[in-house]
Amino acid sequence: MAVTSETLQEGGKADLRLSRPEGPHQALLAAAAPFLVELHRRFDHRRRDLLAARIARQARYDAGEFPDFDPATAELRADDWKIAPIPDILADRRVEITGPVDRKMIINALNSGAKVFMADFEDSTAPAWDALLEGQANLCDAVAGRIDYHATDGRDYRVGPDPAVLMVRPRGWHLPERHVRVDDQAMSGALFDFGVFAFHNAASLHAQGCGPFFYLPKLEAAAEAALWDEVMVFAEGTLGLPQGAMKVTILIETLPAAFQMDEILWALRRRVAGLNCGRWDYIFSWIKTMRAHPDRVLPERGQVQMTVPFLKAYSEHLIRVCHRRGAFAMGGMAAQIPIKGDASANEAALAKVRADKLREVKAGHDGTWVAHPALVPVAMAVFDEHMPGPNQLDVLREGAADLRETLLTPSAGTITRAGFGNNVEVCLRYLAAWLDGLGCVPIQNLMEDAATAEIARAQLWQWLHRGSAPALAFGDGAPIDMALFDSVLAHLRHELSATPMPGQSRIDAAADLLAELTHADELAPFLTLAAYAQLP
Repeated sequence: MAVTSETLQEGGKADLRLSRPEGPHQALLAAAAPFLVELHRRFDHRRRDLLAARIARQARYDAGEFPDFDPATAELRADDWKIAPIPDILADRRVEITGPVDRKMIINALNSGAKVFMADFEDSTAPAWDALLEGQANLCDAVAGRIDYHATDGRDYRVGPDPAVLMVRPRGWHLPERHVRVDDQAMSGALFDFGVFAFHNAASLHAQGCGPFFYLPKLEAAAEAALWDEVMVFAEGTLGLPQGAMKVTILIETLPAAFQMDEILWALRRRVAGLNCGRWDYIFSWIKTMRAHPDRVLPERGQVQMTVPFLKAYSEHLIRVCHRRGAFAMGGMAAQIPIKGDASANEAALAKVRADKLREVKAGHDGTWVAHPALVPVAMAVFDEHMPGPNQLDVLREGAADLRETLLTPSAGTITRAGFGNNVEVCLRYLAAWLDGLGCVPIQNLMEDAATAEIARAQLWQWLHRGSAPALAFGDGAPIDMALFDSVLAHLRHELSATPMPGQSRIDAAADLLAELTHADELAPFLTLAAYAQLP
């Protein structure tokens, strides 16, 4: 989209330009513009260097040099050290709820009974420009205590007396914000999301003793964590906060980061509060990292559960590292949602949630994630029964001797026609909804976001592009090939075009993009990057 002449100025000099100058929330940007410009000029060159380093690492992985623990930091991993003390307000995080930044969702999440609400500008939000600004305005109202919502059915929504603690997740380092340009470069989506929120809310949250607190996604290396620390040091100094006031929790949702957990905690030691098992993105990253190797193919998504060895080892390693350093080890997302009209199916779904949360609390996790308010009491009951204290920092796990090999070894399983078709359907339905502005979509009784759609997309590509090895086949010997993919996609395209659903009008665009990504010789790094140009 071409940049217009609309410019936000600093000292009379044109610094920050918007491609969408109209709209009701431009005052948010006008006030924050000088801060955003400084964030870009100070830190964006480093961000770009780190993204280039990702590409170089992946080339080494493709050549067979798999991730490993860095010998250069062996002494750091062996030494006994702790992170800075964690604020009392974050001592009990047994259930956290996540979701997009629309107004009703924010109120319901704050009222859900969860200890923490993570307001998400990343995987559960499609970054359409108007939605991003509306989300920032909503959070400003929430922090100021003036947020409410009047529904078309006449119901009023307001935040109750004991809301969840607010955390904010900006976009990952890889995502641009094409509507904002500084010095004729697109601004980083991460710096934009962080900058607007921090500029308007950091001082107020600090005065209330409530942060500001952030979740940081998609890190691949400690150097990327160190850049976030530098950003926050600058932000604290500029906004009048004491050093270390901004606290962060890091999602370990990439395979390379699993080998740098100690180093990531060290880089953020003055402000980190914990690590989180971002398991869906972790599975996606595992596939992406191992994409070139025919002996590293995962079975269909439904068979890749947290009990399989490579995921169990990842979860237990995170707990061991965190508790040794005095940080919280947060569990992963329960994607199930309540099933209305079918009591038996609903109870089966809730039983899966209970079993998953029981596994987490018994392993030593200090808390967990849910995506729907109705699951908060379900998860809370499990943690209340098995974690009587506010956390489990006293649970120390021993390191595994064969950890690296376990983390790099795929789980056993199969690929069925149903599993293949489900991947195509999830990709198509989610992508259509995303192109229509929705980042969090109920599909087949699961709350799907970008992470789960990425698993399905990456699996399809991996199954269909396995180098020179013999083609994969179903149990009866029928091949898993492009002809099958094209046939399944064509059928679903026709069927879903006539099915009332989120994003129905964007099915054709979604099918074209999915076909392009799946047929491509190279696995695209992120679905959202490929689709972003089609958002308003």
